[in-house]
Amino acid sequence: MNDFSSGTQASVLMLFTALVTLTLLMCVMAGPDRDDLTNFYTGYRSLTPLKNGLAIAGDYISAATVLSTTGIVALAGYDGYVLAVSTALSLVLLMFLLAEPLRNAGRFTMGDVLARTMPGRAVRVAACVVTLAATLPFLVVQLSGAGSLLTFILNLPHVAGARTVCIVIVGSLMIIYAALGGMRGTAFIQMIKIVLLLGTSAVVAVLVLNRFDWSPGELLRAAQHGSGAGPAFLQQGLQLGTSAAERLDFIGLQITVVLGVACLPHITMRLYSAQDVPAVRRSMSWAVGTVTTFCLLVIILGTGAAALVGSRYITAADPQGRTSVLMLSQVLGGAPGSAGTTILYSAVAGVVFITLLSSVAGMTLAAASSLAHDLFAHAVRRGLSKPRTEMTVAVWTSVGVGIVAIGLSVLVQNWNVGVLTTLAICIGASAVAPALTYSLFWRGFTRTGLLATLYGGAACAMLLMVFSRAVSGTPTAVFPNADFDLYPLQSAGLVSVPFGYLAGWLGSRLDHRRRAAVSRENRRLYEESEARLLAAAE
Repeated sequence: MNDFSSGTQASVLMLFTALVTLTLLMCVMAGPDRDDLTNFYTGYRSLTPLKNGLAIAGDYISAATVLSTTGIVALAGYDGYVLAVSTALSLVLLMFLLAEPLRNAGRFTMGDVLARTMPGRAVRVAACVVTLAATLPFLVVQLSGAGSLLTFILNLPHVAGARTVCIVIVGSLMIIYAALGGMRGTAFIQMIKIVLLLGTSAVVAVLVLNRFDWSPGELLRAAQHGSGAGPAFLQQGLQLGTSAAERLDFIGLQITVVLGVACLPHITMRLYSAQDVPAVRRSMSWAVGTVTTFCLLVIILGTGAAALVGSRYITAADPQGRTSVLMLSQVLGGAPGSAGTTILYSAVAGVVFITLLSSVAGMTLAAASSLAHDLFAHAVRRGLSKPRTEMTVAVWTSVGVGIVAIGLSVLVQNWNVGVLTTLAICIGASAVAPALTYSLFWRGFTRTGLLATLYGGAACAMLLMVFSRAVSGTPTAVFPNADFDLYPLQSAGLVSVPFGYLAGWLGSRLDHRRRAAVSRENRRLYEESEARLLAAAE
């Protein structure tokens, strides 16, 4: 159903070129000096709450949210609606529970927050390892998806060579954005991305509702028919199933999304760039409002795709439905090759492209910052490295992370890599979320408990995902012909999240050897900073 004229292709290429030129120019202009760490990591905390809120929302809304969630709504109906709502709730939870303490406790990275009361190389190394474990899977998903999506958008032959070229192009731009722009440069890209994304999505949503005379009932009835599922489209079960185990899997997935998405390192890193506590509060208000609005638009777009495109055509183009919003724009634009189709499709394709670029740039920056600041500056050099040296390391680690991500994405481009998104979110919910909540709110949390939470939660999530039904044992698994699904669910969160919290608690309680001295020191450090941490009082 990819009706594509040469005029449309030329328009898309021109728009892509304009967006790349504009964003690269902004990165160069906003980029930090070579020895200016504060500018590279936080952009001098110079963004207004509105701009910072838009940047947070831009980092939060990844290409996976735009494309995969829309596809799940189009193919699974109710299950997709719940996923979209859970995505918005995760940011609300971050806003009310963690945003202000994180801003007060952190400086540049998650390692700074965790080492506040438990300094030491072991903590810095663990923070870096978990940051990479949560970031690299997301990067691979975004880049491998970029290959398939760009071949679809540009109507290129859907072969490995074309996809590889697209992956390398997007990955190279990603490296340039992260290395040159730093926090401020990538923030401007995120602002451009979220404004364009909201505007384009709103236009498409209006066209969808107008097609059905602004009647939600008519839209839902058409979606039920187009999905081929009938009334089941508005009932739980199309995504994961309806058995007792599958319902538990569905609940576990939503819990994982609520706890994990907003705690991913590239999201929490944005909070450190707020000017002060009132600014972070207002920034989060703008971010939550923006993300909630977009999630509502995703529900309309996915339902419209089911109604106007149909699941048969959507799954023929991509079994996961990631091209549904692009196919919807073709249907809404009018006759194939018409001016309306060219304009609407080009606009949607351009937004998808800038979303891919901005998403991977923010994740690359988070991974590179942790490697340079936590691993090199504090674990290796024990905090004695010069700013210029750390800055150089940050730039080159951006290149290194990008090259590794490009290589992995090329290797797995023919796999169903959606499981890596679930893995990254599970690590966020099972390791990062427990570590942050314990570190910020529990005086008795010890270094042993922190390491148990970080390593134990991440290892549990990875082990369960490897032996889950998402990797083998089902037709939609990564290895559909293999059968080593010892764990009967597709998401590890139902087990790994409680395990992460339990590991932190047990590690702190069972730390007998140094428990008395360490606990007293941890409590002293926590009490000294508690007022500033929780109430921004000096």
